[in-house]
Amino acid sequence: MPYQRNNRRRRNTEYETDNYRPVNDVVLSPPDTTLMVVVAFLVVIGLMAIFSAGAPKAMEMGENPASFALKQFAYLIVGLVGMKYFIKLDYKKLKDWAVPFAWFVIIMLALVDFTPLGVVVNGARRWIVLGPIQFQPSEMTKFAVIMLLSNAFYKDSAIFSSHKIMRYFFPILVMIFLVYKQPNLSMVILLLLTSMVMYLSVSGSIKYMITLGLAGIAAAFGTFLLFGQKLLHGYQMQRIQIWLNPNSDPYGAGYNIIQSLLAFAAGGFWGVGYGNSKQKLAWLPEGHTDFIFAVIAEELGFIGCLLVIGLFWTFIHRGIIISSRANDMFGKLMAVGITLSIGLQAFINMSVSSSLIPATGVPLPFISYGGTSLIVSLCMVGVLLNISKKRIKRIRNYDRAY
Repeated sequence: MPYQRNNRRRRNTEYETDNYRPVNDVVLSPPDTTLMVVVAFLVVIGLMAIFSAGAPKAMEMGENPASFALKQFAYLIVGLVGMKYFIKLDYKKLKDWAVPFAWFVIIMLALVDFTPLGVVVNGARRWIVLGPIQFQPSEMTKFAVIMLLSNAFYKDSAIFSSHKIMRYFFPILVMIFLVYKQPNLSMVILLLLTSMVMYLSVSGSIKYMITLGLAGIAAAFGTFLLFGQKLLHGYQMQRIQIWLNPNSDPYGAGYNIIQSLLAFAAGGFWGVGYGNSKQKLAWLPEGHTDFIFAVIAEELGFIGCLLVIGLFWTFIHRGIIISSRANDMFGKLMAVGITLSIGLQAFINMSVSSSLIPATGVPLPFISYGGTSLIVSLCMVGVLLNISKKRIKRIRNYDRAY
């Protein structure tokens, strides 16, 4: 009997060894479905709005009425490839990519500011042309700053550290300076707001932020009193004056915002119908880019605006939930930075269209025409979807080998 029990125990052990395969790995759940649906809706709305708003301008240029929509669709394909890549990539590898990517962006910004490769459009030097490729490096600064700050704060919220200052904060300051020089003040404000939110999300000192903010406002106000319009570029000062009173120059600087408000008024509650906007025909010059939300408001009315705002609100809500459920602080910070960067940019663009804030050159994420903005936004969403995947480690698991 003892021999039989030992022999049975030996056979069971062999049975386990021969017929079971131990697996020790990490189980990944699917990405956040709600977030993917929201982004899909925004992209589809963007393609429809670009086709409607861009058709008159395309025909005026002697091109196919759908040319802007077709180009945006091509950018969408590239963006989806980038999003899929970042969904599969382990986001923790971005810790090692942060500094090299930041210096790559700095080089691109320097090429825009100091070489003939930079292209001036509407008084701003923001685009770089490399053969048939044209893109806007300042859009990449959002991703670079988020990665740098996530690296700087995922262990602690200390700011005054020589290692952090030289490795992470110095590249951020260089990027902000180069972006401001283009000039692109709206992007500088977006980067500063994103940085502030990320610092506060790691339990940063609120008193320190308030003190620093008040000191910055006092310094800016004092500099403005000393140097007047030299602090801001001429058109930036004009935008503030026009925002306060657009009717002071109704056929010049105030033209765009007046026509945008007329589009909102014409749309009413239900809108005039998709494709029936009149403002896009000859009165709203930037209808497919900066003021595309005004075209949506005219064609789809209050209901359409509410839909777009609700989608961005849901995007922010899901991003905050993903951040709260992340397994590590680096993932939490990346999720917060990406969510607030895209959310704040959307808020700024829609606020400009409705004259809530002065005019800026910030596009509406996923909707406005622009390849660089769409590709960068989709890549950041890919990282956010990657973080949303729950990671459960299998400690002891066996798969039957039948």
